[in-house]
Amino acid sequence: YWGGRVGGWTTRLPDGSTVGMSRGFHAFFRQYYNLRALLARAEVGLMPLHDYPLLDEHGHTDTFRGIPRTPPWNALGFALRSPTFTLSGLRKVDLRAALSLVDVSVPESYERLDAESAADFLARVRFPEAARHLAFDVFSRSFFASPHRLSAAELVVMFHLYFLGSAEGLLFDVPREPFHTLWDPVVARLHRLGVSTHLSTPVTAIEPGFTIHSGQGLFPVDAVVLAVEPPALPSLTAALGPADWREQIAAQQAAPPFLVRRLWLDRPVRADRPAFLATGGMPPLDNVSVLDRYDTDAAAWARRTGGSVVELHAYAATDRETTARELLARLHTVYPETVRAQVIGEREEWRADCPLLAPGTYFQRPAIATPVPGLVLAGDGIRVDLPVALMERAATTGWLAANHLLSGWHTAGHPITTVPNRGRLAFFRLLGKWFQERSA
Repeated sequence: YWGGRVGGWTTRLPDGSTVGMSRGFHAFFRQYYNLRALLARAEVGLMPLHDYPLLDEHGHTDTFRGIPRTPPWNALGFALRSPTFTLSGLRKVDLRAALSLVDVSVPESYERLDAESAADFLARVRFPEAARHLAFDVFSRSFFASPHRLSAAELVVMFHLYFLGSAEGLLFDVPREPFHTLWDPVVARLHRLGVSTHLSTPVTAIEPGFTIHSGQGLFPVDAVVLAVEPPALPSLTAALGPADWREQIAAQQAAPPFLVRRLWLDRPVRADRPAFLATGGMPPLDNVSVLDRYDTDAAAWARRTGGSVVELHAYAATDRETTARELLARLHTVYPETVRAQVIGEREEWRADCPLLAPGTYFQRPAIATPVPGLVLAGDGIRVDLPVALMERAATTGWLAANHLLSGWHTAGHPITTVPNRGRLAFFRLLGKWFQERSA
């Protein structure tokens, strides 16, 4: 299927329905300029979700609806309205350490913070405990790792991307179409441009000089873009490049497993439930999606049956069976109306193929350009010195990989857009620089 980790396929339920399935919910934030530029070329439609609530185990709820969009008022408005950012708690914040959140640049922020974990950084800043779990832990776990295994620099760059470096806010869009049809317009555009595509064709090896070994035979090509999961890279590059580069590739780690559990229920959830809910302090549950609120495929099934389609995510999971059981128990706690619901069908995705962006790894990640002329890398685990993350990092490295190859053929590349690669607030940048010089 097309789309990689943002792709989908169809499956048949016990009631005879053919429905869409995927690797889970994806938020298309409005700061994902390069990903959205790709979708716009094929006129792929997105629709807004009007709220993005966060819920913790104590019942505290944060929301991004209605807060100002302009930095720094967006972050300030969120903190003042949040029940977890109390005045007494904010007085304890180490302002000197917190300046790292407003004085962001890449790669300089990684030089300062990559050796530290996100958990240690948040402890050093002394954010209120409830706010730390509800706001920052939720975001850090979107990298498929616990805060203890995530680079502090990744968290800081993400805060810059979503808050202080942009005015788009934390609300986001989702595709109108299910993921198993989302990429059809993009593929159709490629076919109109003369591209040949080969689905369900495993690539087993790449020879020097670029002969591709696949399930459909041998393909000699002029250049190769490898946009694959970390576990697949070492085998595909085994015959390419110098030994030290191959060792660098082999050293890349995958994040801990995650579980997506999608349930087709015989009754609807309450009408006031949001399409997407992020949770903090409720392990193993990280978020709940009600797909029939936005996905046309799920909505059609819900209309036909009177039921609902609910999806549960658990990141950095350990045991599949235990996690699946505990996810359902958490759903019953968060949405009690589901306790009496019958499960008409369910599907699970248990994967461990996302990059681990651990402390101290940024400068060991492979770059887009490689020692092999004509071979480039792309993906969210590939190093790029720009303030991007997750799907947007994957899309941005893809565009830059294409540009690198195009420049070798003396052809113009594609424009790249990001949030500013430095903090927007000059006073805080100067204050941060002053503190750094005093510490030197």
